[in-house]
Amino acid sequence: MAHRSRLAALVLDSRVDDLEASTRFWSAALGRPVQDADEDGDGRYAALQVPGDQPEVLLQRVDHESRVHLDIETDDIDAEVARLERLGAKRVAFVKRWWVMEAPSGHRFCVVRPQRGRLGDDASRWD
Repeated sequence: MAHRSRLAALVLDSRVDDLEASTRFWSAALGRPVQDADEDGDGRYAALQVPGDQPEVLLQRVDHESRVHLDIETDDIDAEVARLERLGAKRVAFVKRWWVMEAPSGHRFCVVRPQRGRLGDDASRWD
């Protein structure tokens, strides 16, 4: 069965005690207002406002070293994870509703449910 996927978000993993200061910095640095300073109500996730046709810019408070990772959104997580494994990616962990993956290059990324609405012609189609 065919499925679709596309780049959903750039996630700024921030090893900080207070995500609010990091959110203020990235908001000012990128010229994007804060959309939600505490997405899940636990102080771990924030989002900046971006135009609807651009990937989201998210901030995440983490325990590992600070880095940037990508989120790939898909209408079929299992099919997308399997496709990426065939390309050489490895599953690292299932978290809440998504898979953390590792590319052959060592880069971490996540495979998530649709975040920016329906995946249409702007998404890649995989048979």
